[in-house]
Amino acid sequence: MSALYMFFGTLIALGVLVTIHEYGHFWVARRCGVKVLRFSVGFGSPLLRWHDRRGTEFMIAAIPLGGYVKMLDEREAPVAAEELDQAFNRKSVAQRIAVVAAGPIANFLLAILFFWILAMLGSQQAKPVVGAVLPDSLAAQAGLQPGVEIIAVDGEPTPGWSAVNMQLIRRLGETGSLELRTRQAGSSAEQTHALALKDWQRGVDQPDPLNALGIRPWRPVIAPVLREIDPDGPAHAVGIQLGDRLLSIDGRAIDDWQQVLDQLKPLPDKDVTLRIERDGRTLELPVRLSARGEGDTRSGYLGVGVGAVEWPPEMLREVSYGPLEAVGEGLRRTWHMTLLTFDSVRKMLVGELSVKNLSGPITIAKVAGASAQSGVGDFLYFLSLLSISLGVLNLLPIPVLDGGHLLFYLIEWVRGRPLSERVQGWGMQIGISLVLGVMLLALVNDLGRL
Repeated sequence: MSALYMFFGTLIALGVLVTIHEYGHFWVARRCGVKVLRFSVGFGSPLLRWHDRRGTEFMIAAIPLGGYVKMLDEREAPVAAEELDQAFNRKSVAQRIAVVAAGPIANFLLAILFFWILAMLGSQQAKPVVGAVLPDSLAAQAGLQPGVEIIAVDGEPTPGWSAVNMQLIRRLGETGSLELRTRQAGSSAEQTHALALKDWQRGVDQPDPLNALGIRPWRPVIAPVLREIDPDGPAHAVGIQLGDRLLSIDGRAIDDWQQVLDQLKPLPDKDVTLRIERDGRTLELPVRLSARGEGDTRSGYLGVGVGAVEWPPEMLREVSYGPLEAVGEGLRRTWHMTLLTFDSVRKMLVGELSVKNLSGPITIAKVAGASAQSGVGDFLYFLSLLSISLGVLNLLPIPVLDGGHLLFYLIEWVRGRPLSERVQGWGMQIGISLVLGVMLLALVNDLGRL
């Protein structure tokens, strides 16, 4: 079932985002009087094709990893004299800029639409209440105490943990002061904590902002009774069964699931002794843990899980907006995510963020499947983020991408004449090399995560 979600989730995600992006180019081109020869979703052999009354060929192709809009252009093929006024290269610089910019803009507009829908649908979020503060951590040094709710990070309100994490991600790799505003449950009095950052999480492969600050979110106590077992994991191999209760790991007693995670994390590929309770009997089982992750993020893996737990109503918050309020929320979230994406690219270029955070088609497919399986809301959220990423990627000033074309046209606008075809050709070759290099790096990262 998960494979089907992955397949159809990826197909729908790429189909929607590519179609919207290319339609942006198409719609503006038509309004600028440019003749569109072909509108293709996908590359390669056509699976379906048809023509409209203006002669434009619409096509759905076999490889759904992009798309393109082919316009009448003298640089690509001879143009009949009576159609010269419809050629893209004959349009003004402003019109060409509008046509090229329309694709990324369409992606941002789609994100605003989806965030607007999500804001109206609303969501139930766990209040960002601190469950524990690790000794000698940045949070402890700033005086943060268990039981307080984080109501703002750097001045931005944080109704749930996702908002807290989003604000913390913005500060990765930076030096400076991080401001947390908190209040005790049932109190209106607020307190401000300044956390001193210095190259915070700089270059870390898979940053964990909350853990890096020494903050553990509050959550209900979960008894370590096993409700899930990975058939390919170490636990299954040594005979651990559903319903077993973990009592200790290497002699250290356990009464909460978080203790299991904490004790196993630093032990990849290590031997441990588990003491379990099964049907009133106590058993001891030696097991060799496997590992998940790579480099500094490697952690011990047992291959077990626990069931869902009921959250107290007072620890949950309903967040929703009316139709008009949701417009502002959609604009705000799209703007913030766009800035965050551009800033993340900058940080990767200067080394503040590890390039191992780049994701490729395998990760996109996995997340698409997982979000589709989780429900409409999660899938729309994933589409919003992916649409923003596609818009930002295409605006980067790299020849071959929309941003590279925009750069050429802006230079032409300033100079009063275009760059020579030879210079543009060199730029295209450099751009192709860069794009292929980034794609290869993202694919290597994906394979490493497997």
